[in-house]
Amino acid sequence: MHLKSGSINQFKQFSQFSSLTLFNHHIEMWLAHHHKLFSKGELVALKRLVRFSAKVPGVSNAKIATVLKAIHDEYNGNGISRSTFKRMITKAIQVGIITVHETERKNGSQSSNLYVFNCFPKSELPKTKKLNHQYKTNNLSKTKLKKENKRNTTELDYTYTNEQVPLPFLNLVKYFFSEAKMIEEFWRMTKIAAYRNNREKEMDKLLPIAIHSFKQMIRKLKSNRKIRNPIAYYYRIVEKKLEILYFEELYELGF
Repeated sequence: MHLKSGSINQFKQFSQFSSLTLFNHHIEMWLAHHHKLFSKGELVALKRLVRFSAKVPGVSNAKIATVLKAIHDEYNGNGISRSTFKRMITKAIQVGIITVHETERKNGSQSSNLYVFNCFPKSELPKTKKLNHQYKTNNLSKTKLKKENKRNTTELDYTYTNEQVPLPFLNLVKYFFSEAKMIEEFWRMTKIAAYRNNREKEMDKLLPIAIHSFKQMIRKLKSNRKIRNPIAYYYRIVEKKLEILYFEELYELGF
């Protein structure tokens, strides 16, 4: 049975999000995992549909023609085709981003579709417990690390750090964690966070975030706050900052 067309407000019950902020957060997670599935034109279409889903978070009944015109106007005449929009919808349905409901007018004729964005599945969210377990062997306070260094004189120091670690990052971390292995682990977690947020090729943005995140972690350590796993704690800070960067870019684009 088709839904009756009407004002977007009558479809509030279809929203899965309590706020626009929560909706944007879930969109960020969807794009972090499925960004490469869409072409550039399809991403433009998806992001524009997101913008049309702001009044009722995650729900839109905008006509395809309306969405296409908005894109055409924003890009000074360089819009996308109707087929590109439909390909985007097909892909979004396949991976679970969107559910589409058909609507009809009072006379029974077909009207614009209702697009309902779904929550990002919890089963795919980063698992902090798993991350903590993975680095259980590194679960040492700064004091314990110093004691370990004294006992293990064969540990390679920062001069043996892999050259893939940026020098500014190495020069900062070495004053607090002098072992090459630890420095490389911090940077590896930086790259994992970057990959999960499609930032692995944006070193100009990633490096400042990594440095600031590490300093924030050190500040917590210096304030005598217990951090059971410095590497996992650092990773969560980087993830959060990349998330903030994403929303800032959305804001600049007018989302």
